[in-house]
Amino acid sequence: MRIAHADFADKGWYVGPWNSDLAVAVGYANMGIDEPHVHTHITEIYLVARGMAEIRVETQTITLNPGDMLALEPGEAHTFLHSSPDYFHFVIHTPAFSGEAARQEKQPVTRARLGLPLNK
Repeated sequence: MRIAHADFADKGWYVGPWNSDLAVAVGYANMGIDEPHVHTHITEIYLVARGMAEIRVETQTITLNPGDMLALEPGEAHTFLHSSPDYFHFVIHTPAFSGEAARQEKQPVTRARLGLPLNK
């Protein structure tokens, strides 16, 4: 058994192959981070529990609200633009990677690819 309690001072918790035998990685976050990137193999699924966020997927801005689910396929560049102070989502990565493979899986992309200005 593995249990993780939310510590709202931190961004979130994650469980996956680096610390368990799960074939998927599951976590939560209490904010969206503006960090344009793409995954080459991972499908990333956001399950919004509370608050609101704006996320950019390629050149489309999407508003996420409580109860929304967003599944990002491999190759879809994305970043969070804004999240409300009460924002909270669960995130699932499948397949899950650990260690260096996980770091290599998340590739930075330019803001230009997302149709965003260079300066935040």
